Amino acid sequence: MATPTTKPDELATPLDLLLTSATRPFARRMMPNRTWARFGVSLAKQPGVVAGRVGTLARELGSVAAGRSHRAPVRADKRFTDPAWEQNPLLHRIMQGYLAAAETADELLADADLEWRDHDKMRFVIDNLVEGLAPSNSPLISPLGWKALIDTGGQSAVRGVRAFARDMLTKPRVPAMVEPDAFVVGETVAVTKGAVVAQTSVFELIQYAPQTAKVQAVPLLIVPPVINKFYILDIAPGRSMIEYFVAQGQQVFILSWRNPQARHRDWGFDTYGAAIVEAMDAVQKIADTDSVHLLGTCSGGTLAAMTAAHLTEIGEADRIAGFALAVTVLDQTRAGFALAMMSDGAAQAAIRASDRKGYLDGRALAEMFAWLRPTDLVWRYWVNNYVQGRTPAPFDVLFWNADTTRMAAALHREFVLMGLNNSLIVPDALSMLGSPVDLSKVTVDAYVIGGISDHICPWQATYRSARMLGSKDNRYVLSTSGHIQALVNPPGNPKASYRAGPVDAEDPEQWLGSAQKYSDSWWPDYVGWLAERSGSEVDAPKNLGGEGYPPLGPAPGSYVMEK
Repeated sequence: MATPTTKPDELATPLDLLLTSATRPFARRMMPNRTWARFGVSLAKQPGVVAGRVGTLARELGSVAAGRSHRAPVRADKRFTDPAWEQNPLLHRIMQGYLAAAETADELLADADLEWRDHDKMRFVIDNLVEGLAPSNSPLISPLGWKALIDTGGQSAVRGVRAFARDMLTKPRVPAMVEPDAFVVGETVAVTKGAVVAQTSVFELIQYAPQTAKVQAVPLLIVPPVINKFYILDIAPGRSMIEYFVAQGQQVFILSWRNPQARHRDWGFDTYGAAIVEAMDAVQKIADTDSVHLLGTCSGGTLAAMTAAHLTEIGEADRIAGFALAVTVLDQTRAGFALAMMSDGAAQAAIRASDRKGYLDGRALAEMFAWLRPTDLVWRYWVNNYVQGRTPAPFDVLFWNADTTRMAAALHREFVLMGLNNSLIVPDALSMLGSPVDLSKVTVDAYVIGGISDHICPWQATYRSARMLGSKDNRYVLSTSGHIQALVNPPGNPKASYRAGPVDAEDPEQWLGSAQKYSDSWWPDYVGWLAERSGSEVDAPKNLGGEGYPPLGPAPGSYVMEK
């Protein structure tokens, strides 16, 4: 684990922080504490600096009032794009005064020169206060609100109040980003043809119907995250990773995790590791092969990596033909904001909270996630839903994001402690199914994907994670996108590109400077990588399932429907 003097190199919010902070209400995270006190003491020791900042702000506000200020929002700031902010003298002055005060708050935080942990904690508080106080959020000031009120004869206010009441009465108590009935699972999202071919108390195994006459002999088993549901990988026709892989002749299987309840509180690493092994057994028998390709994403990737270490330890590494990780962090040495916000006390409090319920509620996780990006995920929808009284635009990825799941208390505890102690970087510090976990012993060919703007799994951390594997053939791919867009990345986007190359540089930035750049999506590159390790093609199966694994129902199955 990083020492208190370690300077973080990734401004991100990894999974372990979300799992820790999600058990604390947002209001409590904003209350004054010792960090606030140290911030105040630091500024009190610099009265001249503070006086200078206050004086500069006062002079700027005087210029604003007199109409002499040239302050304007940056081009990327979408809050003040309505012409009224420029053309109405009063609104223009309110906007300029706000921008001046916001800049002063940033400068005072920099002046305090806090230890980086305190700095990042205060950054969270100040960002949320500054964003919340923006005049564009006020129904009494916002020109968008007044125009909507006039255009609808007052109906926008009625709709806004109703939407506010609905959202605040139920978790996650943030503005809805999409209407709950905007999409239907199995009809408008998660529609690739397939069947459930196995069901246990923990998962359903889905096999997708082939779309080609010939298929790769070695099948692909996808291990999705244990937070949210699997269908982000089958989000919609034309943008579905699963649909694309099947169309390229790949035999695709995926785990659909059950949404745990309080009675499943004891499900932990071993429960999910055993599920992955059981799914591999079924896939190998159905496809009549000795091995499978394994692709794990986010938290599912962590579990898949630990399972791969277990199989290696017991002499069954050859069951994995190729191992891939997408947006997965195994090494959190410099996890930035996560290390700043996490502590042993916070971790233990989070563990106790989920243990009382038997699970971590995914809606609490969604609330925490939203407040980490308040401009995009809170106040944008505040203005749209409440101030303007409009229904948010339907967007399938946001519908998936709102379709939350719970996390069993034992799994929550183990993930939090693993992140707090950065246990995976220490050989044998953790175990999976009775085997010590040493990722350096996982020597199967590896393919690791990161997103350059990923704010949950920073790309530098995913690169370091790739280097933890013992694979001699280890390809790292860096997509020009974020956490979700790195996965929902279909070919044909002229703006998309990726860099790829062997994991041969110790420093991620050095790798970035030397890696070859390619246009379009990484999906075709991965399909080609799989084909090179899949042997000859075989005739596509005429029926789904196999002996002992009859089709139990159509994809996407029943577990994905559970709330």
